[in-house]
Amino acid sequence: MTSHAHWILGRLGEPSREGIIGDIKKYTSTKIVEAISCNDHESRRELFLWLFERAGKKNSNNTKYQFWQQHNHPVELDTNEKLDQRVNHIHQNPVEAGIVLSPEEYLYSSAMNYAGKPETLLDVMLLY
Repeated sequence: MTSHAHWILGRLGEPSREGIIGDIKKYTSTKIVEAISCNDHESRRELFLWLFERAGKKNSNNTKYQFWQQHNHPVELDTNEKLDQRVNHIHQNPVEAGIVLSPEEYLYSSAMNYAGKPETLLDVMLLY
């Protein structure tokens, strides 16, 4: 998706859910900003970096850039029904956004894994 990401995370004990989300956001934002900064072919590089820097200045938790929003919407998937609903929502999201016609066509989705496609970008542990 162009404006947000969905993840289903599992954990055993420590660290906390908030700690895991924080680590993921810190790592991915660093790598994304680095990739944009180093890509001479990215025509919007200056705009993106300016936007990330402007957002970073509004938040004292940042040293320079802010890529992710501060808030999250974590949902505990404590029943099979909730898990099925969330997996379906994640897979249908790019279809509903008009990006693809079927979920397994979206390159950055686990829907390809669930559909049994032989070549996928993501390593995914199937939940059912």
